[in-house]
Amino acid sequence: MNYLLRRLLAVIPVLAVVAVIVFLLLRLAPGDPAVIIAGDTASAEDIEHIRQTLGLNRPVVEQFVGWIGQILRGDLGTSVFTGMPVAEMIRQRVEPTLWISALTMAFAVVFAVPMGIIAAWKAGTWVDRAVSGLAVAAFSLPVFVIGYGLVYGFSTQLDWFPVQGFKSLSDGFVPFIRHLALPVISGGLIYMALLARMTRSTMLEVLAQDYIRTARAKGLSSQRLLLRHALKNAAVPIVTTIGLGIAMLLSGVIVTESVFAIPGIGRLTVDSILRRDYPVIQGIVLVTATAYVLINLITDLLYGLFDPRIRY
Repeated sequence: MNYLLRRLLAVIPVLAVVAVIVFLLLRLAPGDPAVIIAGDTASAEDIEHIRQTLGLNRPVVEQFVGWIGQILRGDLGTSVFTGMPVAEMIRQRVEPTLWISALTMAFAVVFAVPMGIIAAWKAGTWVDRAVSGLAVAAFSLPVFVIGYGLVYGFSTQLDWFPVQGFKSLSDGFVPFIRHLALPVISGGLIYMALLARMTRSTMLEVLAQDYIRTARAKGLSSQRLLLRHALKNAAVPIVTTIGLGIAMLLSGVIVTESVFAIPGIGRLTVDSILRRDYPVIQGIVLVTATAYVLINLITDLLYGLFDPRIRY
């Protein structure tokens, strides 16, 4: 309980620093923020309206205190371009991003961890070389290259999957899976390569330990030796890689959603940048950074499940 409390308290200053950085994103930009948001063709009245709407005519400290108060009430501000609350815009776009992230993570873990275990168990054989070669090839290709390749092969040529768009699970399971299959695979291959290499490397170190040789000498089956003894002791670096991979997904989803025209958080980020909609950009950065901090917290807490010594 003390370990959990300490970790929770450590999150507070991190989130405070994140809030300050997000707030200063607009204020530290060169030039007048209102002019940057309004664009080159805006009139003086439009610029003044934006300045008053965003509170840029007030002292910086007063702006920050007011902004923090809004954040604590769940108010992320209002879009300059659409006039909608930023929180509502994020809520409308969050479902595709969450599904892509969750399914990409599941896809990568389900395939990468067994591949890494088998490669370590068969180290030096053709199986190990094949897994390592596939991992290097997948990790070397950018997400958009994999995405466009999958679109060309499975959508344009074979017509198995739709080229773009998103269908909610409420629209039916088959349309839901058909629209998410290619985005999940294109994003999951790179993460799967990273996780497979980490699993293999960690498992090789564990399999070389004396207690593994002792367990093997006692006649333990390969399955029990790998899963109960080796994998459990190699779990901490693997869990760390999974946590880092989730953070990679949060940034990589921008490319994935752009390639497949999926109306998620990534697409909203691109549109907001092109429109210079700073309140939306601030809201997205704040939400994403908070999610990243919480993912790191959960990852730290999971360490205790695999290595009780960490609690102390």
